[in-house]
Amino acid sequence: MQEISFADASKDLQSLIESAIKGEEIVITKDNKPVVKLMPISPVRQDRKAGSAKGLVTISDDFDEPIADFEDYLQ
Repeated sequence: MQEISFADASKDLQSLIESAIKGEEIVITKDNKPVVKLMPISPVRQDRKAGSAKGLVTISDDFDEPIADFEDYLQ
């Protein structure tokens, strides 16, 4: 998070907006008190990474075997 004074923000608003669009949170202060927060309206999209959950999910060997309690329903 970046804090910037109102006076400095008014001089460089365009670059602050660009930074906010990229996901940076910017707080504008006046008299050393936060008054405005710049942030993107929609969340910054993170690209998916194939295989990032590899090893986190396991399936047991008997996954597709009938459940003993349901034998009456399988006939």
